[in-house]
Amino acid sequence: MVISSASASAASILVLICLSKSSWAFTNPSRNARFIKSHLAYSASDLLYEDQQKAKARRADEEQRLLGTNIKPLLAKKIKQVPVKRGSGFGAGKRDTRTPSQRLAVQQAKIMSKDGVMRIDNVLDGETCDRMRAHVLRQQELADVETAKNAALSEDYYGVENRRKNRCDLLLSLVSGEEDEDDITLDVLRNVLGEEGTLRPIYEELVSNDGEFYEFAAVITNPGSDRQQIHPDLPHRNEAPLYVIFLALQDITEAMGPTTFLLGTHTKKERSKFDDSQMKDEQLANAKSRLALLKKGDAVLFDARILHCGNANEEEGGSTRAMFNFSFRNPKESGSLGYCGSMRPGYVGKISLGDVGAALEQHKNGLLSPFSKLGDGLSC
Repeated sequence: MVISSASASAASILVLICLSKSSWAFTNPSRNARFIKSHLAYSASDLLYEDQQKAKARRADEEQRLLGTNIKPLLAKKIKQVPVKRGSGFGAGKRDTRTPSQRLAVQQAKIMSKDGVMRIDNVLDGETCDRMRAHVLRQQELADVETAKNAALSEDYYGVENRRKNRCDLLLSLVSGEEDEDDITLDVLRNVLGEEGTLRPIYEELVSNDGEFYEFAAVITNPGSDRQQIHPDLPHRNEAPLYVIFLALQDITEAMGPTTFLLGTHTKKERSKFDDSQMKDEQLANAKSRLALLKKGDAVLFDARILHCGNANEEEGGSTRAMFNFSFRNPKESGSLGYCGSMRPGYVGKISLGDVGAALEQHKNGLLSPFSKLGDGLSC
């Protein structure tokens, strides 16, 4: 009979339990049997998870080798300004009434269609980034306290990266709590998605005001977090289903585990290669890899279909990396996306880009808490 390493380790733990509880075992045989059975099941499950994570780490290392050393930094593309149509004279056509930001968004959308990812610099000022980062890390501490008291709350506070070592998706609240000194969340949203927000025009161009607010979180990694395997965020769709923002709340060095993106891999053709075990490694070896070494306040906008991965946050030289993360869904893609976004359960399916804009306009006109009717987004 072959005994797996997980089973052997679980058996070792079981022996230690029995030895440490020997006198209790003989006086309470039925209770001891239940105790051993439950702890063996827990230990085996836990060890199986650890084995799976080790296998993923080995594959991630192999993928890093395949990508090689020719990985270039992801840079913001220079976009030429398109001449404005004045509309004067016979046959001149309609006057172009779009703002410069709206015309820029059209050019940015073309880059997204071609590459699946783009860097946008100076999305948020440094002082606001500092305040948001402090808020995010404070919320992480509070979430840890609440989930330690009640593990069932974990899915309310954390997204898909809940169990990975030194990495988490912290789900954020749209309303401030008693512990908040100021309403930094509203300040950030106003700066990026308000009437004159830095990202409002590109999102209006990509998803319109009907686009569903699909994610609202912070991605946090600490030194010691492993490199991820290369992956898309969701099953392939004909249209880009989701446009995602990672906004750096501090400068990001290579040792902090920046995200690697593989340009142009958001297409059906490239997904077919990735899903084919005979073609996948060759695809990675020939990929145009870009590393998102962002400065504080810079952002990466990406199509959720693109292949990407977070790198390891090094134990020596690394430091806590906090990224403000949100996304909007493309209304052209209906039905289940096969991916639950990082959003508190009470907000799911309830807010659009237009709703966010309207709430921020209400705040501008004096309403202190425009998202109060939605509450903190927790399920209980």
